[in-house]
Amino acid sequence: MTNFIPIFPLSIVVYPHETLNLHIFEPKYKQLIKECYDQKKMFGIPVVINNKMQDMGTLLEIKEITKEYENGEMDIKTRGTKVFRMLEVIDSVPEKLYSGAIVNYPHNHEHGNRLLMDKVLTLVKNLHELLKVEKPLPKSNEELWSYDVAHTVGLKLEEEYELLILMNELQRQEYLKRHLAKVIPVVAEMESLKDKIKLNGHFKNISGFNIS
Repeated sequence: MTNFIPIFPLSIVVYPHETLNLHIFEPKYKQLIKECYDQKKMFGIPVVINNKMQDMGTLLEIKEITKEYENGEMDIKTRGTKVFRMLEVIDSVPEKLYSGAIVNYPHNHEHGNRLLMDKVLTLVKNLHELLKVEKPLPKSNEELWSYDVAHTVGLKLEEEYELLILMNELQRQEYLKRHLAKVIPVVAEMESLKDKIKLNGHFKNISGFNIS
């Protein structure tokens, strides 16, 4: 299936089922959002990395315009629906300020391995404990999958995009598991180093080495 969608390129990754709040201020995107909302149409956010628009992104539905300003700016609440691949970018759309694209929608296997996901969630919890951060997750553990935790594990933008273009939940789980297995020892070492630095200058109670 292919179709035309308005596009709103941004340097962010939005995952399916994710809620995203945006403040809309540029004239072309004010027009895009107003038309999509009035006509109950969706729009796409292709990912921009290093000032280059990537081939894939996420289709979003506008759930609500939460505030409209006198100058036409808007605060909106959106929700990601599915991943798209751009086949052709339409820079100039007749009578529109915004651009669009011809896209298709790769089949996305969203069911993974529950036991593997539980291991990923344990690693996420370990990371958050090391960092001493509280990041409430949006659902119960039994309902959580890779998209739900992807923004909570410290992925760089490029890595978030790598996860987005994986069209199999099992692959996404493995990606997160490998990332966490790599980053947790680094964070643990940093925390140990911080503790050592804090102890510098304190009186130390250390047993002497018995030579004989």
